[in-house]
Amino acid sequence: MELRQLRYFVAVAEELHFGRAAERLLIVQSAVSQQVRRLERELGAELFDRSRRQVLLTEAGRRFLPEARAVLAAEQRALATLAAYTAARGGGRLRIGTSTAMGEYLDRVLDALADAEPNLRVEFVSLPTAVRLEQVARGELDAAFVRGVEAGPPEVRLIPVWQDPVLIVLSARHPLAGCAEEGLADLAELAGLPLYLTARRNNPSLVDLVVGACQDAGFEPAQGPPHSSLQDTLAALGSGVPGWSVVYGAHARQLAANRRVAFVPVCDSRGHGARPLSLPVSLAVSAHASDRIGPLLAACRAARATDRES
Repeated sequence: MELRQLRYFVAVAEELHFGRAAERLLIVQSAVSQQVRRLERELGAELFDRSRRQVLLTEAGRRFLPEARAVLAAEQRALATLAAYTAARGGGRLRIGTSTAMGEYLDRVLDALADAEPNLRVEFVSLPTAVRLEQVARGELDAAFVRGVEAGPPEVRLIPVWQDPVLIVLSARHPLAGCAEEGLADLAELAGLPLYLTARRNNPSLVDLVVGACQDAGFEPAQGPPHSSLQDTLAALGSGVPGWSVVYGAHARQLAANRRVAFVPVCDSRGHGARPLSLPVSLAVSAHASDRIGPLLAACRAARATDRES
């Protein structure tokens, strides 16, 4: 019996659907079905009733489920115990999931963490958001920074750490380019211009935020050309091609050397009063996170305090 077989079984038992379980586990459905069948053969009992349109647990499956969960919980406790022991002996290692363009906030977090825990070795792993959350749930990552996520797997807790501004990017010749130094621009002034934006499946939280803000401003964004690389998009906009796109605020500061485009803060009119368009960034940690996460949380608080003071 393998731990992965227990994980697959529990996922199917909770979803009561092999396809949804596979999506949750980020693997193909055939692999889930194959491993659950192997588990059933090893146990000598069918765990699921597949004779109906809906997958259901058999009596054997219902009896086995709490024990399978107990084994997986014991695995997490064992990993946490070893991690705490390693950390206590001299700093240890902290594996953190992240993505591109976290920028100055992340730099401040790392500075604060290095000051508090100079012997702690930090390793960054860049992965898609869903993979980061699943690896935190399985204990393969100690924590992960995620943007625009409202809920993760049951084993994961999300702790808000900062707001990441979302800036529009357009040609430096556009009249709105002057708003970069003057304050918030009105998104409605972009109505009719093509929007260069990634497909929703690639970044649903960002796409929903931008399209929703356009709708609140009174227009449906005109679809731009098929998405290409950010570099190609900036080159097209910089050459004067009509259109606009968005970037995260931290990324805009890294790209500021490109004088052919302008990065402009834009007004989010939803809620009470005008405020900059932004996405929340959260730190995803295990619901059973060990004390070794404490310094990272403290570093996030210190970075946020520094931002308020500046």
